[in-house]
Amino acid sequence: MRTRANPVYCGVDTTDLAQATRLIQSIAGGPSPAVGGIKLGLEFFLAHGAPGVRYAFPTPVRATGVGFFLDLKLHDIPNTVAGGIRAVVDLEPTYITIHVQGGREMLRAAVAEAAERAARLGVARPRLLGVTVLTSLDRSDLEATGVPADPSDQVLRLAGLARDCGLDGVICSPLEIAALRRACGAEFVLMVPGIRPAGSDANDQKRAMTPRQAVDLGATHLVVGRPIYKADDPRAAAEAIAREAGVNNL
Repeated sequence: MRTRANPVYCGVDTTDLAQATRLIQSIAGGPSPAVGGIKLGLEFFLAHGAPGVRYAFPTPVRATGVGFFLDLKLHDIPNTVAGGIRAVVDLEPTYITIHVQGGREMLRAAVAEAAERAARLGVARPRLLGVTVLTSLDRSDLEATGVPADPSDQVLRLAGLARDCGLDGVICSPLEIAALRRACGAEFVLMVPGIRPAGSDANDQKRAMTPRQAVDLGATHLVVGRPIYKADDPRAAAEAIAREAGVNNL
């Protein structure tokens, strides 16, 4: 049977530094991580900054090859977003998110800064992922913000802009995976939140899908938060989700 790389990125959605550290050690530490990566987002970063990242997700854990998704969703004028990228490259994130709606100039400034800063520091260039339409939004939500479009159409439009500006991929709803894979090609990274194991609660994700469904459609990575970190045994929950996604070497 072919071995599939673990696509599961655990969303560590807490401001509790001790809790985050224990969770990361539980699911990503040791010789056989239960996840393919860790996602640290805006809540955690605002509470603890770069020192918190280094403490909760230290080099010995990172050395296992677990990916690091720094989900900051940067959106500002080009110079400010480039400065934000510059400030975090030394943390060596695998992925950083920026809002595609910031426009061409902002996206290109971020791409250029990521490459330049990584080369200057001698580290791997962080791959940039565009935020298209948040998975908590549906058509009525878009219309309320002045965008008279179906979420799927808007995602494709923004993904095309992201690709043209040099981004490595996008964040997308499970329901847009197949269309994006066709439109953007096999190498374009699709980081997919809104993933819920079969039988679990979708919570605030309006466009959710099971792990196996998403992988079969072409998702590169799956972001799973609450079903892992709220489980009685997070490691066992992560391993079960990975197996559901088709990973067979845990």
